[in-house]
Amino acid sequence: MVGSFLNVCIYRLPRDMSIIRPSSSCPACNTPIKPWDNIPILSYLLLKGKCRKCGESISIRYPIVELLNGILYWSVFNFFGYGWHLPFLFVFVSAMIVITFIDLDFQIIPDVITLPGIVIGLLSASFLLPDPFSLQPSAFSLSVVGFKNSIAGLFIGGGLFYLIAILSRGGMGGGDIKLMAMVGAFMGWKAVFLATFIGSLVGSLVGIFLMVFKGKGRKTKIPFGPFLAFGSIITLFFGGEILKWYFRM
Repeated sequence: MVGSFLNVCIYRLPRDMSIIRPSSSCPACNTPIKPWDNIPILSYLLLKGKCRKCGESISIRYPIVELLNGILYWSVFNFFGYGWHLPFLFVFVSAMIVITFIDLDFQIIPDVITLPGIVIGLLSASFLLPDPFSLQPSAFSLSVVGFKNSIAGLFIGGGLFYLIAILSRGGMGGGDIKLMAMVGAFMGWKAVFLATFIGSLVGSLVGIFLMVFKGKGRKTKIPFGPFLAFGSIITLFFGGEILKWYFRM
């Protein structure tokens, strides 16, 4: 259900539309969607991916976002356990989903997501959010990120990418700077470096694939936000284990 709302955000936020009104409608014929045609995933299957009124195809992205958000919520609950930290982690992973799909379509990361996210991350990490680098997945014990770690992550995340933007002369956007400030606020300074490394590695592999198999040139613009979001999600769940593995190596 939350994933269904995320689809509204993904479509409307970059178009400067209200995410509350009007109610959902078909993008092709503007017919309001009935409640029984708006059941997450199930309605898409029953309608065979088409609008009931005009028969226009509905993007497969809608059920993918709904399913992905559900899977991530289930994973967060099973990994981190029940507690006051849970809704804030839900906010974080949902924000990563919205950022990913908006950046893929428009190559922007809206401030309306990252700026409130920085504040929410800083406040919740100071008292509630578990530090992913001190977490034992098999035996959950709450060790919070803490205010100092969170504020360091905020400034290192934002500062590092601001420096990259200066050195690359615009190769890094302001949205990426605020995104990593948000990631640092939620998970601390270590997460900034690990998420950046994972995102850069995956982004490089995708870029090579596109050049070799899709004929894309070096100057083809590829949004970096989705890779940073992916790296951040991986860091949230496996950051501690990745660092342990690295130091064992």
